[in-house]
Amino acid sequence: MNLAYLKSPDLSFFSDAKEQLEQIISSLGSAHYANREHGEIEQYIRTEGDELLRRLFQGYLDQKASIEPRLNFITSIAGDKLNHVKEQTSRKLTSLFGDVTVKRNRYNQRRQASQFPLDGELNLAADQYSDGVRKRVAKEAIRGSYDEAVETIRDTTGCSIAKRQSQNVVKDIAQDFEDYYQQNELSKREETQDILVLTCDGKGIVMRPDGLRECTRKAAQKSKKLNSRLSQGEKKDRKRMAQVAAVYTVLPHVRTPESIMKTEDEQDSKISTMRPSARNKRVWASVERETESVIEEAFEEALRRDPQNKREWVILVDGLPYQLKIINKIMKRLNVKATIVMDFIHVLEYLWKAAWCFFEKGDSAVEEWVADRAIKILHGKCNQVAKGIRISATRRKLVQRDSVDKCASYLLKNKHNLKYGEALLSGFPIASGVIEGACRHLINDRLDITGARWSLIGAESILKLRSIKSSGDFESYWEFHKQQSQVRLHRGFKV
Repeated sequence: MNLAYLKSPDLSFFSDAKEQLEQIISSLGSAHYANREHGEIEQYIRTEGDELLRRLFQGYLDQKASIEPRLNFITSIAGDKLNHVKEQTSRKLTSLFGDVTVKRNRYNQRRQASQFPLDGELNLAADQYSDGVRKRVAKEAIRGSYDEAVETIRDTTGCSIAKRQSQNVVKDIAQDFEDYYQQNELSKREETQDILVLTCDGKGIVMRPDGLRECTRKAAQKSKKLNSRLSQGEKKDRKRMAQVAAVYTVLPHVRTPESIMKTEDEQDSKISTMRPSARNKRVWASVERETESVIEEAFEEALRRDPQNKREWVILVDGLPYQLKIINKIMKRLNVKATIVMDFIHVLEYLWKAAWCFFEKGDSAVEEWVADRAIKILHGKCNQVAKGIRISATRRKLVQRDSVDKCASYLLKNKHNLKYGEALLSGFPIASGVIEGACRHLINDRLDITGARWSLIGAESILKLRSIKSSGDFESYWEFHKQQSQVRLHRGFKV
């Protein structure tokens, strides 16, 4: 007999797929489909094509099962011999093309968990869903609601998955988040002297009662709940604060205070400069872990990029006292030096509130008033501005002056972090657009959709996967997750 014939693969496992392909071709060439619209033909090919792909997949799995060797025993991780062997046991696998059956040998022993070597070779998940389905679920679930994810998968693939199972898949995929970034080579030292920026902020997420922090839960329980609508104060007692952090590298960008506020002289100038883009940006958020843990993780990420703390570190904050206290505590513990810069947008908000104490609503002169004082603050004269607006309020005998006093107190209290003149000359960023965008993208666009109420683990899982996607690490993380999953599920025995 010809040796090449003996070594040729057995294609009988793919006979069903061949039959399906011939049926599709025959149908497309028949009179029944001769005068159909292209949309009908497209739908027919997609539906029957999924079945063709399902049969190809099934043929491959059957071929793998046919050549799996029957061993006398395998050894568990505890050193026990699993010598009870049952051949061709089956499990269902839901793929992107439909359900297929995986047949494999089972090895077990009394009081020992069964082991399936072929499951490990194929790296099958603990649930019934294939890698393709799981990855698609993760991408759809972090993009929109679970209901939309389930509907999209049903409409665009040959499989279906229930909402609860989708949630479980997302939780499973998100579990390797911390390990990935601890070992991720993308976070290694950067060979550059450009500015290293750390920034953080908080954002509330509407939670189920069991997901609230203890103090918030007690406040919610004390409120008098109405039956037909939210009670007064009930809305704010439904949220748990998520901590958002970002670390990125940026080129120095030297500016003038006048260019920030776009005065007439600057507007008349024909010279314009492009703001440098943030690069190697990593953003993430956590609603489960405490604020200090997330902020410390930002410092650890920065130290991976600049272990000797030789570059210029800039920490952008919004002035929350608790946040500043944590940052200073971590800086002291890690023995790192950084320049803390207060977000200028927050300063402007205080100025605008103070301005309306002096002007009537709709008065266009308010813009010039705000711009004049903002430029002085950018030149480092926050003391002068604080003193000036208080004196002005006193001279005018303003009754409603709370916003003026709050603005002045804010400027004086944070004057050490409002040295914008030095920051602009050094090319430091002074506005927290990156972290504001991260809050909006990571939380508002997904977790704050109408009617959403989250469990703690459910919100944390979505935040982790959206963080990975926003940082551009999804494909790399997916490969890491599969490796970790194989270790967890299939390395518990030796052949």
